[in-house]
Amino acid sequence: MTALPTSSFDTVRDWLAGLQDRICAAIEQADGGARFVEDAWTREGSGALLGGGGRTRILRDGAVFEQAGIGFSDVSGTQLPPAATAARPELVGAQWRACGVSLVFHPRNPYLPTTHANVRHFRAEKDGETVGWWFGGGFDLTPFYPFDEDVLHWHRTARALCEPFGGEARYDAHKRWCDDYFLLKHRGETRGVGGLFFDDLQDDFERDYAYMRAVGDGFLDAYLPLIERRRDTLHGERERQFQLYRRGRYVEFNLVFDRGTHFGLQSGGRTESILMSLPPLVRWEYGYVPEAGSTEARLADYLRPRDWLKELT
Repeated sequence: MTALPTSSFDTVRDWLAGLQDRICAAIEQADGGARFVEDAWTREGSGALLGGGGRTRILRDGAVFEQAGIGFSDVSGTQLPPAATAARPELVGAQWRACGVSLVFHPRNPYLPTTHANVRHFRAEKDGETVGWWFGGGFDLTPFYPFDEDVLHWHRTARALCEPFGGEARYDAHKRWCDDYFLLKHRGETRGVGGLFFDDLQDDFERDYAYMRAVGDGFLDAYLPLIERRRDTLHGERERQFQLYRRGRYVEFNLVFDRGTHFGLQSGGRTESILMSLPPLVRWEYGYVPEAGSTEARLADYLRPRDWLKELT
């Protein structure tokens, strides 16, 4: 694998830091009731933990968002967890560096979906030679009371941003990857209605970097219109309790299956920043089954892989 100049990593890092700024500004404006508070941190380590740091930003008790978290990190080390090197022996003993932006927004209104997005870049070197690099990312949507027009808008935005990078084939592949990844295997249901997911993208640096930027920028295009549509939808205690119950599924996925959570904790990452994705309030209920024919029961039909752009048009 050809060595990449250090400056190219710095270019990606600077773009990601700017993305965090842009998303924070847009969400503060959309919320209108609260601002992000920044927690800047450094990773002081020894041995396998070389260092780095990041900026975790949290918006709490807003007009729209009960909690919105978005983090930027740039961390490095000399030893990856065994799970990360099992299929990549060339990374054993390599110096690595990773940067990324990750967000999870938990709205107040049960009719406005929870959402997640992440874009990231990884690089590893050994003896001055690049032995691994890739891009990853995506965005996905987790509604509690789904609207077809919202699901269509979400996936149309995803398909449009894929157009310069392989069009329908790119969208189909990364939409399917998202469905497969965000699956609660023990429940037999997807976490939501999907979106895009990709990892280990390492075909062409400039083209892959451009695609990562398109996904990062596309998130606001996909989500901001949903805020305007659903932020003021009337709801009551029934909908609130269902929202809290379904948030439990979000917690289950993040703690049991999410590779980013596992990698962060196993590599000595900052626990508070890694677990900012968890909702501020959640509940579990043994053996809960929604009433047949209810709006709550309707959700089940959306928690399976579907060709949304064909089925809903």
